[in-house]
Amino acid sequence: MRSTHCTSWSSRGCCGTSLERLDALAEGLERAEKEAKGVLLIGRPGCFCAGFDLKVLRQGREPAEALVRAGMELCLRLRESPLPIVAACSGHALAMGAVLLMAADERIGARGEFKIGLNETAIGLVLPRTAVEIARERLSKRHFERAVVQAEVYSPEQAEDAGFLDRLVAVDALEAEAQRRAAALAALPAHAFRDNKRRALEATLTRIRTALEHDFPDRA
Repeated sequence: MRSTHCTSWSSRGCCGTSLERLDALAEGLERAEKEAKGVLLIGRPGCFCAGFDLKVLRQGREPAEALVRAGMELCLRLRESPLPIVAACSGHALAMGAVLLMAADERIGARGEFKIGLNETAIGLVLPRTAVEIARERLSKRHFERAVVQAEVYSPEQAEDAGFLDRLVAVDALEAEAQRRAAALAALPAHAFRDNKRRALEATLTRIRTALEHDFPDRA
């Protein structure tokens, strides 16, 4: 992970999502909201995020639930954040990786032979309600059931049409373009961005919070 604290805060992620990595991202977001004006999430070359660590999911209910809960809470925090969140999708984004991608305000993808989608049905898993509500907001109605229920996996070009991505650039232009967009959004009047984001997403955030409470009834 790489972070810089200036106009924007940037995090270079990894393929597998563990509880430790989710905690580090949450801590970084908290720090960014105190010290920066924008957030940039960048994956490793070829892989934005390949989902939750399957070894943890297979360890039993408690560790699996703790991991999924941390992931869904992070995605809610990203949607709620007063800062602009830009995601640079550098490659594959599957399962939790696709949800994390959808939680960003602006999603810029790299062209290439990459797979993006919610493959939970195909691997015998049930999506958290929280993830479903995030997908309901971001995905095209034409693709919502195909992505969420039928586990369709998309190329970057198809993912742009479906709503996982906002636009595509060449792989070698991705980081510079994402940095440019993060800086441009960070330069907007902070109070106006914060309040307009809050108003625009008010109903959506209510649905996501309700879904999170259903997924984890004991959540404080």
